[in-house]
Amino acid sequence: MSTREGARVVMVSAMASNQGKTTVTAALARRLVRMGKRVRVFKCGPDFIDPMLLECACGSRVYNLDLWMVGLDECRRRLGEAARKADAILLEGVMGLYDGSPSAADLSREFGIPVLAVLDASAMAQTAGAVAQGLRDYGPVQMAGVVANRVASAGHAAMIKGSLRDIPLIGTLPRQQLELPGRHLGLVVPGEVEELDKILDALADQIEFNDAAWDALPIMPPSSAQPPPEKKLLAGRTIAIARDASFVFVYPANADLLQQLGARLTYFAPLADEPVPDDADAVYLPGGYPELHGPALQAAQRWRASIRAAHARGVPIVAECGGMMALTDGLTDIQGKRWEMAGLLPGEIIMQQRLAGLGTHAMPTADGEIRGHVFHYSRMESAPQPQAYTIKQSNCAQGEAVFRRGSLTASYFHGYFPSNPAAVAAMFKGGRR
Repeated sequence: MSTREGARVVMVSAMASNQGKTTVTAALARRLVRMGKRVRVFKCGPDFIDPMLLECACGSRVYNLDLWMVGLDECRRRLGEAARKADAILLEGVMGLYDGSPSAADLSREFGIPVLAVLDASAMAQTAGAVAQGLRDYGPVQMAGVVANRVASAGHAAMIKGSLRDIPLIGTLPRQQLELPGRHLGLVVPGEVEELDKILDALADQIEFNDAAWDALPIMPPSSAQPPPEKKLLAGRTIAIARDASFVFVYPANADLLQQLGARLTYFAPLADEPVPDDADAVYLPGGYPELHGPALQAAQRWRASIRAAHARGVPIVAECGGMMALTDGLTDIQGKRWEMAGLLPGEIIMQQRLAGLGTHAMPTADGEIRGHVFHYSRMESAPQPQAYTIKQSNCAQGEAVFRRGSLTASYFHGYFPSNPAAVAAMFKGGRR
């Protein structure tokens, strides 16, 4: 298929989380790549870990699409650009097909993208048909077909196929011996998965897929539309970004925007006790898993001293979720062990089994709101007085505390920077707040 025509496109969704959306998307992406297709994958909604794994599966950067956080025009531009460069476009949904507002179903309908429903068939047979028809008709959405996951046998697959009536069974995956492992924030990040390529290849080998059904999918037309050029509001400035196993949650679009605003990006690893670079005009501490690396962060004396020194010099510091956690006085992990953190932001982080924050939020600034999301399993105690609060997108209620201490802006909130470039530039320049 010529890329001038566009790309086959489908959304991989399900009735709920933990049905196998990421597994099926990754298996299908790797299978198409091995067939010689150029594949682009997107993740619906706010997410960091699934895109990392899907990038390994398809070999290309995975961006997020969301009608509220990313915006309709930017979603349209990114899809059109992908159709210009690829033969196949896969969108992995978020949670269940109709969960959230806007939902994956809303995105599907907005762009006329059919849904490939993943059904965990491990504990069902003919009921799969009722689930599939409900997913199709409730919205409704255009249903491309079903992939039955965790199928026990050929006979099991036949029962599922017979129950679907006018919905095609496009593919099946058997119960996997090799699985993508997970933890409390979802799947484990790729760097922690041994032999990830072996797992992805095995999944690609195991997925039974109807090529004729794939060829019947609609084609997304290509587009050469470019985003409006950004003013070089960060020209000449160097932004140091923490990047290691403890600081991993950065939207690719965030790094792209900082560069489009004129910034030079450099990286350092607090877990390796690397200090903030001397030439940094600003510091970005993204989210991640500091709770898994308490001993190393406590031992990283050069890193801890350097971030305090940068703050004392007035260097703008933006700390999100895990980045904020690493700046507090201490972090108590899920086993009850307390570890010393950088001591820049008063307060204690306490990990817990229960989810403490989830959803899309907006952070107010003097230059308008920055949109983004919240997802964390810890709470902050003995915290200073917040200077602001995020606003929950779902009901406009008060959300997460935003702490501003000198040149530091810190919160559990993860910002999607392209939602307000001017406000982001002001944060990293230390401007109006």
